[in-house]
Amino acid sequence: MIKKTIAAVSLSFLSFTLSAQQKENTYTGPKINKTEMDQKVNSLLEKMTIDEKVGQLNLLTPGGGVATGAVVSDNVQQKIKDGKVGGLFGVSGPEKIKIAQEYAVNDTRLGIPLLIGSDVIHGYKTTFPIPLGSASSWDMELLKQTAQVAAKEATADGINWNFSPMVDVSRDPRWGRVAEGAGEDAYLGSQIARAMVEGYQGMDLTETNTMLATVKHFALYGAPEAGRDYNTVDMSRVKMFNQYLPPYKAAVDAGVASVMSSFNDVDGVPATGNRWLLTELLREQWGFDGFVVSDYTSVNEMIAHGMGDLQDVSALALKAGLDMDMVGEGFVTTLKKSLEEGRVTEEEITTAARRILEAKYKLGLFEDPYKYLDKKRVKKDILTKEHRALARKAAARSFVLLKKDQNVLPIDKKAKIALIGPLGNNQSNMPGTWSPTGDFKNAIPVLEGLKNVAPKAKITYAKGANIVNDEQMAKNVNVFGPKVEISEESPEELLAEALKVAKDADVIVAAVGEASEMSGEASSKTDLLIPESQKVLIRELAKTGKPMVLVLMSGRPLNISEEAQLPVDILQVWHSGVEAGNAIGDVIFGDYNPSGKLTASWPRNVGQVPVYYSMKTTGRPGTQEGFEKFKSKYLDVDNSPLYPFGYGLSYTEFEYGATKISSEEINMSGNITVSTTVTNTGDYDGEEVVQLYIHDKVRSITPPQKQLIGFQKISLKKGESKTVEFTISAEDLKFYNSSLEYVAEPGDFEVGIAPSSDFEFSSTFNLKK
Repeated sequence: MIKKTIAAVSLSFLSFTLSAQQKENTYTGPKINKTEMDQKVNSLLEKMTIDEKVGQLNLLTPGGGVATGAVVSDNVQQKIKDGKVGGLFGVSGPEKIKIAQEYAVNDTRLGIPLLIGSDVIHGYKTTFPIPLGSASSWDMELLKQTAQVAAKEATADGINWNFSPMVDVSRDPRWGRVAEGAGEDAYLGSQIARAMVEGYQGMDLTETNTMLATVKHFALYGAPEAGRDYNTVDMSRVKMFNQYLPPYKAAVDAGVASVMSSFNDVDGVPATGNRWLLTELLREQWGFDGFVVSDYTSVNEMIAHGMGDLQDVSALALKAGLDMDMVGEGFVTTLKKSLEEGRVTEEEITTAARRILEAKYKLGLFEDPYKYLDKKRVKKDILTKEHRALARKAAARSFVLLKKDQNVLPIDKKAKIALIGPLGNNQSNMPGTWSPTGDFKNAIPVLEGLKNVAPKAKITYAKGANIVNDEQMAKNVNVFGPKVEISEESPEELLAEALKVAKDADVIVAAVGEASEMSGEASSKTDLLIPESQKVLIRELAKTGKPMVLVLMSGRPLNISEEAQLPVDILQVWHSGVEAGNAIGDVIFGDYNPSGKLTASWPRNVGQVPVYYSMKTTGRPGTQEGFEKFKSKYLDVDNSPLYPFGYGLSYTEFEYGATKISSEEINMSGNITVSTTVTNTGDYDGEEVVQLYIHDKVRSITPPQKQLIGFQKISLKKGESKTVEFTISAEDLKFYNSSLEYVAEPGDFEVGIAPSSDFEFSSTFNLKK
């Protein structure tokens, strides 16, 4: 076995600690002078015709970027001059945007500037790990910093409005867009939503390095039937409020400037035309005061939902509380007619226009429409050395060590390494899905990264297999460019070359998994296995008996039940952005000790889906393992996931002491302290995400088996111990009851502090009236 070395882990990076006691968040978004804003907006509205007001509600794309639908707007230049456009997206660069902005400012009667939007999902030119990967860092300050960098770069390129963060809770890895969210848990998702909004918007939206954020997709988009994108969603209000709505609410509480409606229906009414969702809940109950934009042509798509013709659905959307129509142009072509027919009111049109104008005021566009168009910033603020360093750091902290029983990792920097696999020397798949603003040519592939980190290692590369051999699958994946390339060499020739390279190596590093566009929008899958072409490669490499690590890339939880049984270590690296290869090298060679934890459970097979840690206990509960007749069990597989929520290993070992509580009773106005001692008993310095869970033993609606209510990311040197404390109050024990009242009910609660959701409770306290 290769002798392993590991550098001392740098623990100086900022980490985020959450108290279980959720106090009122003091950050409520950028501050503005409302009196001055009202004066400016009212003055404009008094001058505006109906056509000009409706024009502000129209969002177009001139094309040229990555579209999320078949429609690209035509004759955009003339429409801007005619006052029929309130904003653009899919255009970037100060020179291009200046031309469009000049049309709006100089060639229209009132000179109202445009909003300029973009999908800046996980970085702009400096791409960070996909959101599901970034979430696995459990480091809120780090996530906030990545959003700040994304905002700095995007605004340097002329963009002032971002269609991010996506906070949809998802428990179905078949759904491709699971890659774009934070995973299965509403609490963790809420903390990430808040961090991302604060990162994008900062404390002053008039600053040229901040931008409007958009929380999406409102609502429930992550729970489509059959895991199929754009599909229908059906769930109870109790489930909505307790398990799916909290991250959207957290973004609203953080002052998010805009909300994007989702494609799916909610209670049988498409979200884009759902008044209960967009007005009664979002504005009246939650107090949202920004504007609501549709998703790409989702107004028009209500026709296919069965809600009427374009005039019908456009009127429905406006009356529901939608303010801006993305691409479909239903508002600009039908609302005036609907007004004449009494189907909508002038007040409804004016209210929507007011919200768009207020957003432009908050950005300072009325004072300076060209404030984001400084060409010097393009060279100064984009893809800088500092930004790439942050991307490298964020990537390394997103990796999750799934299996280490073979102790292959970390690898000696002087080892003879066989790097094998179709993702081992591949730039195009490193940035990951939904990185349209980045350029994969700036990405560091694995081979280059390993050589950068360990220049004295002898590294030999062989492709070994295609990502897939199926030409139709390759065609489906390659809609936006070649992510899957099928070699002219036969699969047998590729395998033979790989085995030859492996024969002379001390250790095998197999870079395998999904192409980046096997996940993401419109990339749902019913098969969660590593593609068979690569499974054959992995099996044959394992037979060599060489020490072996799988460097696994994917945009979703996979079914790796077979690979988990092989004599290999497994490091999940997602699709980790522009610095992927360097970050993988940092972890493979031990310059950084992996600390990531899963934010979505990994199933044993697709038939388990959905499987998540907070499932409810049935009236006939079975054990997690083993079969029991007449219990809630499968005949062929255990109930437990292969890898649970919160799971992730380290090169070192952490030992948890007993969970201690300061009191066995708590009243509605008091609190208790829950603590444990965590000791680093292994051979390396490292970090650990310490997680706090509760279980409400008896309540008026059935409770989840476990519920995350807090976490802390701590650093421990070899041999060091730390006491980790959480404070719990009645606020942390609240839930929405069957009447949708947010209450904490008296009774007994189990509490536990653990390294993942896979543990047994051992402590109890009682909440008194």
